[in-house]
Amino acid sequence: MEPEKRNQLIDRCKAGQADAFDELIELYGSRCFGFFYRLSNNRAVAEDLLSELFVKLVEKIGGFGDGSFDHWLFTIAGNLFKDHLRSRYRQQKLIETKANDIRPETEPERPNEMSERLQQALSRLDPETSELIMMRFYADLSFRELAEKRNEPIGTTLCKIHRGLKKLRELMNVPTT
Repeated sequence: MEPEKRNQLIDRCKAGQADAFDELIELYGSRCFGFFYRLSNNRAVAEDLLSELFVKLVEKIGGFGDGSFDHWLFTIAGNLFKDHLRSRYRQQKLIETKANDIRPETEPERPNEMSERLQQALSRLDPETSELIMMRFYADLSFRELAEKRNEPIGTTLCKIHRGLKKLRELMNVPTT
């Protein structure tokens, strides 16, 4: 969508027009779902986080000012995922104290082997690196937007992504060129 049309759509959302929110959800729904699914490796969690994201969007759209809407939206999405991880960590600790043999969730079916290998490799990265890679390549945020989001120099962000991709290649046993 052209930036001018997207800005008009956002203005309509700020005015509380329900049809505008429907359009915005249609525009960003699949990208945001993919972002959450790749980070969580769980369809149900991705759907729950997507629902939470759009509730937050309705609540916070009035606070969006100038700048990149994608950056703003995926910052909220990243924060929701971090909250989910913290909550899951607390739940896992509670479960472990109650019974060591209880293990949560089974893995969903995956469409193909490469996707499965990628998902497994991403899950073996530390959460920060996995999130950076997903925001760069799946949410399509620029290195500059990522650096601004993280309040760090662009060189630091580039280095972290480079190291993360190198580790991802190692985990997937992909030869380097």
